[in-house]
Amino acid sequence: MADTVKDFEAAIAELESIVKKLEEGDLPLETSLQLYERGVQLSRYCHARLEEAERRIEILNERGELKPAPASFGKDDDSR
Repeated sequence: MADTVKDFEAAIAELESIVKKLEEGDLPLETSLQLYERGVQLSRYCHARLEEAERRIEILNERGELKPAPASFGKDDDSR
């Protein structure tokens, strides 16, 4: 397996494929371990990219004085 990842979307797609293979359970132990290790690498990569995106958004919010949407934004409102 290649250790390089093109982008976040490719990493997520590969991670989903690994999860599916592992859930099927028809793999030898060594193959399962290799897939699990790759899944951990991909998970860490995705987590790092998400944290980076969050930091960029926070910087943009500070510079542009934008405020995050309230937690209730987009939720169904039963009072309508």
